[in-house]
Amino acid sequence: MLNKSYSKTGKVCRVTFKLPAEVEAETAAIVGDFNGWSTESHPMKKLKDGSFSIILSLTPGKAYRFRYLLDGERWENDWEADAYLPNSYGEDDSVVKV
Repeated sequence: MLNKSYSKTGKVCRVTFKLPAEVEAETAAIVGDFNGWSTESHPMKKLKDGSFSIILSLTPGKAYRFRYLLDGERWENDWEADAYLPNSYGEDDSVVKV
């Protein structure tokens, strides 16, 4: 799930990324254009209900590709993303437009 909140100046968009508990994972990280596809720089917080969440500040006027990495080995898309684009691994990346 994606929730967007723009600053009063419009120069920053705070995006909340959330994964439901149904992913059944111990750990989750968000990986994408905004962090050079680093699998370690943006771990998500596991909530009491088993879901995961993270808030990122992104620059408006851009589209960012991303995916979730679960338990360090399983890739998952955000099925409420703004769009999907094929990647070089024969799968799709999620896209958030801010």
